[in-house]
Amino acid sequence: MDTKAFNNQPQFLGHPIGLFILFLTEMWERFSYYGMRAILVLYLVAETGGDNPGYGWSEGEALALYGWYTMFVYVASIPGGILADRYIGQKSAVMWGGLLLCAGHGILAINALWAFYTGLILIVLGVGCLKPNISTMVGGLYSKGDKRRDMGFYIFYMGINLGAAVSALLVGYVGQKIGWHYGFGLAGIGMALGQLIYFFGQKYLKDVGNLIEINEEEKKNQPNLIGDIFKHTNSMIGFGLTLALAAFIYFSSGSWSYAALVAGLAFAVGIGIVIYNDGNKIEKDRILVTYLSFLLIIVFWGSFEQAGGLLNIYAEQKTDLSLGSFDVPSSWFQSVNAIFILIFATLVGSFWGWWRNRGKESSSLFKMAIGVIIMGWGFFFMSKASTEVVMDGENIVEKSAMSWLVLAYLFHTIGELCASPVALSFITKLAPARWVAFMMGAYFAATGLGNKVAGLLGEWSASVGEFNIFTGIAIFCTIFGLLVLLIIKPLKRLTHGAEDIETETSH
Repeated sequence: MDTKAFNNQPQFLGHPIGLFILFLTEMWERFSYYGMRAILVLYLVAETGGDNPGYGWSEGEALALYGWYTMFVYVASIPGGILADRYIGQKSAVMWGGLLLCAGHGILAINALWAFYTGLILIVLGVGCLKPNISTMVGGLYSKGDKRRDMGFYIFYMGINLGAAVSALLVGYVGQKIGWHYGFGLAGIGMALGQLIYFFGQKYLKDVGNLIEINEEEKKNQPNLIGDIFKHTNSMIGFGLTLALAAFIYFSSGSWSYAALVAGLAFAVGIGIVIYNDGNKIEKDRILVTYLSFLLIIVFWGSFEQAGGLLNIYAEQKTDLSLGSFDVPSSWFQSVNAIFILIFATLVGSFWGWWRNRGKESSSLFKMAIGVIIMGWGFFFMSKASTEVVMDGENIVEKSAMSWLVLAYLFHTIGELCASPVALSFITKLAPARWVAFMMGAYFAATGLGNKVAGLLGEWSASVGEFNIFTGIAIFCTIFGLLVLLIIKPLKRLTHGAEDIETETSH
């Protein structure tokens, strides 16, 4: 989109109307995703013979599936980004992703094992197409240097959390109190509403998300993402070392699933290096710092995503949920984070604006590191909560107070508001235009790996204890965030001022 096209976009509240179409589409997509997520592990661990029967899985089995599922949901963003960049464009990828999600959530409403797994697979494919590309389209609504871009992502982020807040309350209640599959069906209705909004809002998105046409000469010069892994020394080394790690995991532990995961990552590493090789000097530096920021993303979401797994089960089994004569559905705690975001998003965004105007450090990497530290501190409250639980053998004699969960989610929310919205904007600022959807897909793949780490930590809690897991997460996040702050200056140099040039776009 050229500058004139940017300036001629229909505006609403100082932003392109297309932002609000994407806002509403993502709001309903997140309604469906977080609604389903709020009841997923609770459905899996529910007894098979109760009034609202589930599968009766053990806590470890449920958290393992949760980790694999949430990982693949986000890892699928890599092929989803490549599909958009190379073949159909971001706008069409979002459309197809939404259709797959409608089908997946609809099938989950059927009470059958085949429907359960089929629905999960379709949701993985749908999110892989939709999630990275709709976020990239938000960045595409603004010209380079437009200082409204970060606020546009904050508005977009509000849509995500409005959907998440409402879904955990509605889908959680319907799933737990009426029937699990009615809850899954309600999530599907939300996705259908989002798809209709996106379809009828296309006239406001005609200049964004289209496939970038290239001539025959440029096509010849485009890297072959798989084949070129074996044409360059650095990509071959990265691929080979990661593949060797997969072999080591298999022969040392006998775990074919984790070996296969790391073998798949070997191709992701190789492709990442191929894209790095495709850049000029400045692009290479920016791609490198983007890859390094993915470590922050993995640490952040590996800790934060205990919410849908371990903390979800903890709320159900070990938290006193009585509020007078009313028993709070445990799934409702999945909305606490989103509600806090709606309350504090503007305050946190305004704080960073005030902080920057005082000449203080306010780069995206700085905010992300601060976010990791604050989010980690939330787990100290869970450490305290775990000390209140009194066990008599297998029986729970005394449960912890709800206030500890609420305080933990409050700190998680403040940390998320520091880290996550700016991370999305950061990717669109640094990624070369020809690879922006892939880089956004890689960001979400890093989020997926963080989700898998979250599942592993949840599984380990059964053997090492919840107090040790919660305290260990808090300490590790604090140390990791401080280490990033120590090297913030050399990391910023690698961005070559991508965040320093901000101009007001006329409208």
